[in-house]
Amino acid sequence: MSLAVRARRVVLPEGERAATVHTQDGRITAVTGFDDAPDDVVTLADDEVLLPGLVDSHVHVNEPGRTEWEGFETATRAAAAGGVTTIVDMPLNSIPPTVNVKALQVKRQAAEGTVAVDVAFWGGAVPGNASQLPRLLAAGAVGVKCFLLDSGVPEFPPLDDDGLRAALTALADVDGLLIAHCEDDDVIAHAPPPAGASYARFLGSRPGTAEETAIGRLIAAARDTGARVHVVHLADADSLPMLRAARAEGVRITVETCPHYLTFAAEEVPDGATSFKCCPPIREAAHREALWAALVDGDIDLVVSDHSPCTPELKRLDVGDFGLAWGGIASLQVALPVVWSGARHRGLALEHVARWMAAGPAALAGLPAKGAIAVGKDADLVAFAPDERWTVTELLHRNPVTPYAGRELTGRVRRTWLRGQVADGAPIGRLLDRGTA
Repeated sequence: MSLAVRARRVVLPEGERAATVHTQDGRITAVTGFDDAPDDVVTLADDEVLLPGLVDSHVHVNEPGRTEWEGFETATRAAAAGGVTTIVDMPLNSIPPTVNVKALQVKRQAAEGTVAVDVAFWGGAVPGNASQLPRLLAAGAVGVKCFLLDSGVPEFPPLDDDGLRAALTALADVDGLLIAHCEDDDVIAHAPPPAGASYARFLGSRPGTAEETAIGRLIAAARDTGARVHVVHLADADSLPMLRAARAEGVRITVETCPHYLTFAAEEVPDGATSFKCCPPIREAAHREALWAALVDGDIDLVVSDHSPCTPELKRLDVGDFGLAWGGIASLQVALPVVWSGARHRGLALEHVARWMAAGPAALAGLPAKGAIAVGKDADLVAFAPDERWTVTELLHRNPVTPYAGRELTGRVRRTWLRGQVADGAPIGRLLDRGTA
């Protein structure tokens, strides 16, 4: 099967230009000039840009075990509609959690034949399973995730410092990657607890020092073991100096942030609006702007959704109590236009967005066939209208409770191709292993 797509604006690794992208059997075979095209070429509209398919390396699918929260069919259908052609599923919130090879096999069986985009899997590091981590990687997991405080679900307990170092020692032997939720239990234990409808009180219950302390623990353990580590969903911009310093001294550490931290600000979150609850929390506007600056400067490597939905009942929209509500934001389908809206407002280009949301996550997850429009890569392509304005209404997530509801965005996905096939929600996706080429 062959496909050729051309556009006056194509975002390539070397920059944006007019081009024709030629594909055969799901791979990109050539990138030529706009006029060097076959008769059956698909030509994008004048207001459309051809982007690489996005890679979202932080998605909580929750299946099996909590499929009423989300699921492979609904999550990947939403991903395709949002220009995301590859997701990497998180190891927790499903039952069983993906903490050994058998659980990974159960996860793959749940996903097989149901996915509309390609799916890879994180393993999990929990107390006592350090010896399992190299086996998880050998079985195809792209890396392993841990929590440095209570995860919110009992089947995925956190690592203390000894457990963290045991996991990193096991991973260092096979050059495996550990990604970490960095908040510190002790700091949070000494903060006032969240309760009621006050967002300010919820924010105070998870102070920025909790992120800074936990990141410091992760840096120290990575320095001592030589392992590769990654900080997920950074919200606290005051952590950036220590991350810069760690990299400068050779610690192998990368970092991501999320659309909600780049879009919202604590000062603007209404009391009782528990759809905004996530952990770490959305912080003040000064943090938001510093995160944008860090992306531009290269101090933050990538942007991923941290799509973490639940049922409406668990969000406690009925009472608006931040102490009772589940923490997590559903955003997989809208992540691209959300980030582009913010980038455009700040004078940034689609090249930046493609680097943060396609190339960066593909590199993190070790998926060399993904993340760019280049010869030899998978033919994962997105027709994106960067100037179209629209309002978020109905979404394809199983439970479309989201703080983006009713928000006007700029930029809309009009068509997505997965390995040269139109990705319209049909189950054409594949399950990927670490290093899938």
